[in-house]
Amino acid sequence: MEEQNNSLKRSLGLMDATMMVAGSMIGSGIFIVSADMSRLVGSTGWLLTLWIASGVITLMAALSYGELAGMMPKAGGQFVYIQRAYGNFTSFLYGWTVFTVIQSGVIAAVAVAFAKFTAVFIPALGPDNILADFGFFKVSAAQLYAIASIIFLSFINTKGVKNGKLIQLFFTSAKLIALLVLISAGLYVGLGTNQFSINMFHAWDATTLIKDGENWVSHSVSGFALLLVLGTAMIGSLFSSDAWNNVTFIAGEIKEPQKNIPRSLLLGTGIVTILYLLANITYLTLLPLHGDPSATDAIGQGIQFAGGGTDRVGTAAASMIFGETAVYLMAVLIMVSTFGCNNGIILAGARVYYAMAKDGLFFKGAAKLNQHGVPAYALWVQAIWASILCLSGTYGDLLDYTTFASLIFYMITIGGIFILRKKEPNAERPYKVLAYPILPILYILVAATICIILLYTKPQNTWSGLFIVMLGAPFYFLVKDKKK
Repeated sequence: MEEQNNSLKRSLGLMDATMMVAGSMIGSGIFIVSADMSRLVGSTGWLLTLWIASGVITLMAALSYGELAGMMPKAGGQFVYIQRAYGNFTSFLYGWTVFTVIQSGVIAAVAVAFAKFTAVFIPALGPDNILADFGFFKVSAAQLYAIASIIFLSFINTKGVKNGKLIQLFFTSAKLIALLVLISAGLYVGLGTNQFSINMFHAWDATTLIKDGENWVSHSVSGFALLLVLGTAMIGSLFSSDAWNNVTFIAGEIKEPQKNIPRSLLLGTGIVTILYLLANITYLTLLPLHGDPSATDAIGQGIQFAGGGTDRVGTAAASMIFGETAVYLMAVLIMVSTFGCNNGIILAGARVYYAMAKDGLFFKGAAKLNQHGVPAYALWVQAIWASILCLSGTYGDLLDYTTFASLIFYMITIGGIFILRKKEPNAERPYKVLAYPILPILYILVAATICIILLYTKPQNTWSGLFIVMLGAPFYFLVKDKKK
């Protein structure tokens, strides 16, 4: 019984791990963020370049993480890597940020997105249905439904990793198939027109739209200004490609993790990168890039103002294939996508807090496994905090604030490869990062460039993100004193 309560069971294979990577990455972003990106760059060539660049950056990070995953096939993943390279303080700051915003905030945001698209079929569950108004905050039916979905998925995952695995396999398979159908049908219809050729005309003439009062004003950008715009716009595609590292959190439950984690990272990120690029090509074969916010149809609104300013590019593109039923078809697709995405994030996140608790850096109960061999306490703590973020209505801001912080921790983690190569030259490394040291150095340089650009273009969000990270420092010393 003691062994059962303290050891995670290795029951997940390569397919399960790959589905975790792909399923955690694909949420609602791919169906939305291209609108804002196109307003920023105003160029077909640069839009596609950003999606390719984001995929390459993600692949570089995934390949770099492969070495660390092979060295440390333990539950907690990135937390464990940072702890071994830098010590408890830095790893605690990472775990703190994951709990307070990154993981729980994403769970809340994805759950509300799930509720929002469920409201297409059941309007009473929409965000406009206010059930209680307390003045300083309101409670809507969408928020309560989002909380219900978080509680349901957390409950399912407390019954054993097998249940979470089956949900992940089903919903990830469903959304991959649906996305492939959308791409195939879209290319079949779109390539029968000359829309893509029109979009490729002056493909590299970058223009950015800036809202001036009620009007949008177009400005040509080049040189240094273009670099700033590209770095800012890439946040959308990078956010859509995020959460690929969640598979490292469940390393303690993966069979032959030294081999299967690196492989799943490469396969999962590779599959999603190709799908994302094809999805954007599909959008460009069906819709004009440039649009008018006052237009009343999908062609007039273009990608820039898809959905009449709601940024629903996926729905607008699908309407060119399936007509009015596209609203319902895309709602189903996004519901499936967000539900499966949240399952993977909920399943993985609890393993970080489990690893933290085993080192005395989180609630003591999170270090225990239930009779099904999963950290149920950690799952429920995560569910409670994510539910509070659903009610707070500030989770969207919190996600913006920590995008910068997430990039910082990715750089820190990959920098750990160099530290561990020096500190532990003889450690077992079943997988070594490709093209070392060029690949990890290149990732760090690219990520650092994006961070510097964000410090200049979005100072409020970036400094707020750093503030949330550093807010963990006093809590670390409180925990440390309590341990003593």
